Amino acid sequence: MGMNNDIDMLNGYYNEAGATIEYGDASCLFPVEKLDATMVQYRDAEVVLDDADGSDVIVVAPTSLASSYFLTQHALTVVRVDSLPATVQSQLADVLDAPLDTFDLIQIGKWNSERSNHSLTEFTVA
Repeated sequence: MGMNNDIDMLNGYYNEAGATIEYGDASCLFPVEKLDATMVQYRDAEVVLDDADGSDVIVVAPTSLASSYFLTQHALTVVRVDSLPATVQSQLADVLDAPLDTFDLIQIGKWNSERSNHSLTEFTVA
């Protein structure tokens, strides 16, 4: 339950997140490809996070150099909390300091705010 104990480790993650959950405590979310939940990745995840209220977001936070590397290399992924299976919700609720249902989204991976915010849809004529 590393609540922002190393702000440098969270650089590039949602700065105003409502909560963080340590990578090890979030093992039930991995691999995300096998999760039966509603999620978006890459630029779509950036758009969702950009529109979200930070207090509604839980960030999966690195706790070591290895977990930091893993999360930095992981595709930015946003998972809807209410779409998670009950067993996963229960596991996450056990390690959070606040009730899980007070959050809407979980961010996995680093949000690269340095990247240009363009997509092919911006170049198509409607």
